[in-house]
Amino acid sequence: VEGYGLSECSPVLIVNPVSEDRKAGSIGLPLPGTEARVVDPENPTADVAPGEAGELVVRGPQIFGGYYGRPEETEKVFVDGWFRTGDIVAMDEDGFFSVVDRIKELIITGGFNVAPTEVEIALRQHPAIADAAVVGLPSSERGEDVVAAVVLDGDPDFDEAEVREFVKRVLTPYKAPRRFVIVDELPTSMIGKVLRRQVRDQLLADG
Repeated sequence: VEGYGLSECSPVLIVNPVSEDRKAGSIGLPLPGTEARVVDPENPTADVAPGEAGELVVRGPQIFGGYYGRPEETEKVFVDGWFRTGDIVAMDEDGFFSVVDRIKELIITGGFNVAPTEVEIALRQHPAIADAAVVGLPSSERGEDVVAAVVLDGDPDFDEAEVREFVKRVLTPYKAPRRFVIVDELPTSMIGKVLRRQVRDQLLADG
């Protein structure tokens, strides 16, 4: 079954039930004695509305006391006794959590937060796209632009405007990529996870 944790949390926090109640694709429910909330990343004392994405904060007996000899780093990750995981999650009506993205990979465009994963999922639904990696690149007007590196699904005819409209039908319009870059393949880790940082660095280098 799926589970979720961090080294700072000994390491498990949330696990899917070993029963018919489990929800495949989610990370499950907090373990007994573990409390979890979804908060505004910009204001971690404020909870987001039910169903909305936000930063996961937790507390419980398995949470560490702090980084040894690093009081400043420790202070950054605790808010009123709650540990900031740095992960963006959403909680459904049954209390099951799903991971959306890492805070460090969020794209801030025009004052709005965009989670790369949800844009990538939308892009992969388009028949012309086999795979995609979405990153934020510097913009003088919006802070960052949403840019997608895409691997085509064998069709050389790629209509950027049509794909952008396709994404807008699935997601809020500001989340649609402003630019597309066609690549032969995407860099991945040993477990097959796309390495967005490498994608971003390469796009910056290519201008």
